[in-house]
This record gives sequence, C-alpha cells and structure tokens, in this order.
Amino acid sequence: MKRRIAVFGTGYLGATHAACMAELGHEVLGVDVDESKLAKLSAGEVPFYEPGLDDVLKRNIDAGRLRFTSSYEEAASFADVHFIGVGTPQKKGEFGADLTYVDSVIEALGPLLTEPSVIFGKSTVPVGTAARLSQRLREIAPVGESVELAWNPEFLREGFAVQDTLHPDRLVLGLEKPGGRAEEVAREVYADLLEEQIPLIITDLATAELVKTSANAFLATKISFINAISEVCEAAGADVSVLADAIGHDVRIGRHFLNAGIGFGGGCLPKDIRAFMARAGELGADQALTFLREVDSINMRRRTHMVELAREAVGGSLLGARVAVLGAAFKPNSDDVRDSPALNVAGQIQLQGAEVTVFDPKAMFNSRRIFPTLSYASNVEDCCQGADVVLVLTEWKEFRAIDPGTLSPLVKEKIVLDGRNCLDPAVWRNAGWDYRGMGRRTE
Repeated sequence: MKRRIAVFGTGYLGATHAACMAELGHEVLGVDVDESKLAKLSAGEVPFYEPGLDDVLKRNIDAGRLRFTSSYEEAASFADVHFIGVGTPQKKGEFGADLTYVDSVIEALGPLLTEPSVIFGKSTVPVGTAARLSQRLREIAPVGESVELAWNPEFLREGFAVQDTLHPDRLVLGLEKPGGRAEEVAREVYADLLEEQIPLIITDLATAELVKTSANAFLATKISFINAISEVCEAAGADVSVLADAIGHDVRIGRHFLNAGIGFGGGCLPKDIRAFMARAGELGADQALTFLREVDSINMRRRTHMVELAREAVGGSLLGARVAVLGAAFKPNSDDVRDSPALNVAGQIQLQGAEVTVFDPKAMFNSRRIFPTLSYASNVEDCCQGADVVLVLTEWKEFRAIDPGTLSPLVKEKIVLDGRNCLDPAVWRNAGWDYRGMGRRTE
C-alpha cells in the first residue's frame, strides 16, 4: 500500500529520505522553513552534492510524487505518516546535542493533528528523547492517544545515501508498544525493502536511539584505534597500511574503517560521540564512555600531526612556505566541509604563516564560505603551481589517480604528504618525489 508521507527537514537526511520515499512510489511532501532551499528542491536542484540524488529528485518531481512546502498546516492535512529528519547539532560550548529543531517540529505539528497519525523520528538524538516527545505529542495533539511516535534511525553514508536508503543493510524501528499501528505503517512504507529480505529489527524507543549513537561511536573508535597504532608504527618504523591489511583478515575485526590518516570529520561522528558522552553523564553512566574522550582526542591530534609534518617538510617553519592542499571535504563524494579535517589542517597551516592554496572537486563553494582567507584553485595543476609541499587530505578518486610526473615540473619541491594513505608510495618515489604517509615507513 502506498502512503501519503510528510518529511520534515530538507537538509542532507530529509531531502534524501523524501526523494527516496517517492522513488518507492509514495506521495511525499517535503517540509522546511528555508524558502530558498525549498525553491531549489522544487526546481529539481539538490542544494548539496550527493551522487545520484539529483536524478531521483527530478524523476519523482516530474512524476508528481514529490513536492515541497513550508506549510505545516498543508503537511498535517496531506499526510498521516510523518518523518522527522532535521539536524541535531552540537550545542555551542557544550558536548550535548541541540534538540531545538526536533522539538520545534513536534510543537508545530502536534496541535495540527486532528486525525490518527504516525510520526517516525529519523534524526540522531540522545536516548530518552523519543519517550519525552511521545508524551508531549499526546498532550498537544487534538487526537491524543491516536498519534503514535516511533524511532527509525538512519544509517546513511555520505556519497552512498541513495543506496543506503533504498537498499539498507538493516532497518531499525523503535516502538513505544509492540504490535501497534506504527509497526503496521512502517511495514507498508518499507514494503519494497522488506521484500528484498532486508532485516527489520523491532525494539523499544531507547534501544533504537542507542543503536544509532552506538554505531557511530564504534566507527569512531575503530578509526581512532588505527590512527593510534599509526603513531606507534611511525615511532617503530613499521607500516600501518600493511598492518591494517593483516589484522583486517580477522573476521572479528574486518578491514573497513581501518585506514589510518588525519581522522574523521563531517556532521555526524564528531558531534554524535560528544553528545553520547554528555547523555551518558546525565544518566549517571559517564564512566561507561570515558574511552570516547580518548577517541576524540586521538582524532583531533591527527590534524595537529599533519601540520607538524608539513612544517617539518618545509624546513622547520611554515612562514612564507607555499602549501598545496588537495581536498577540503571531510570525505570523497561529498561537498560537506563540516568539521572537515582537511580544511582544519589547511586553516592551521595558514595561521602559521604559509600561503595555502586549496582544490576540491565538489567542496569549493562551501570551503570559501567557512575559510574565505584561503586561496582556491580551479584544478590540481593550478593548486600545485610553485608549491613547496603538496598535501593530499581527501581521498578523491582523481587525487589517487594523479600521475606525479605531470606535477613534477609545476612544484618548487617534490614533496607529497599523503594524509589519507591513498597514494602508491612506489609510484611517487619512482617519479623522484619525497613521499610521506601517515604511519608508513619513510624510505
């Protein structure tokens, strides 16, 4: 059965979910307070870079299954199935999550619900949020007990968001009580996915909230673990990439997320592990997650280490040095520069007196907004012109495929720092470059 669905929030999560629900055949209304964003989406333009999403968006707008509005009244009368996909940023000056946007959706939508409805939360929230929101809904919604709230966390990878929405590795649904209308509606909404035998894990609200935050905490821990080992490898003269391959063959460990480098960033992992720590403290379980402080510390230390490597590479002082930075997005196949290690490193190097030029295939606009004082190039060659050192800080495919021979005549010094261990050291060294990776032997 196809449903009428409203999705609140048209940022990365909300826009992706709205378009993909329409792709599944549902009638979907995207809701946001940002009129400029709504205008772009209505015109078939995705306001951020996500491979494949623009095609899904345009196809479903043209088919009449997807449209956008700023009216909560329209959304309440149009749909009886609502998804919350707004942001939960880190509070300013604190570790905890800012739930302003989630709360505002409930406060604005609740009083408009005059018919039985189901609300699914997709935003990443501290455990206990869903139960609080459910109680609030019953207080302010005219239908009272006939509105159900469930939590259905997202597990999207930037660069693979469409695939992860339409063909996820699992679906998690947290319910206030089992066997209610929310479960029935979820099975209808995701019927096509369930036919693919994608696992549907039914649980309580708190567990569903914790599944998301725990997954992010585990991934962050795995990344920081291999980065800590890379520090030991550098001290011992070992190679962290070979080490990661070796331990990754162990099925208990696995090779994914064991790539040493300058660490993780983006709009999820850093703020989510901090919010997880903050919430554990509020619950009196702060000792359980103290290890995440070290995970965060290791991650931030990797950025400083790259700055130190750059300073060392140019003779001990960055003052007056020309530094080429390839990469600004926090990961490839994205234009997201939120808490980007690459952009953070570029900024730190500039603050130490270097002339820094940045190039990224997709993140130039967003980078200029955050760091307008950096210089920006339109391609790799212009970025590297006259450079004393080249830093590869985002593992874009086109950076991995660079022929070092083409850059040799352009740079002042043939020194490359591989902040993602994504280049072939032998290829660069054979071309006469001084190659230095993270946790890899210098030869």
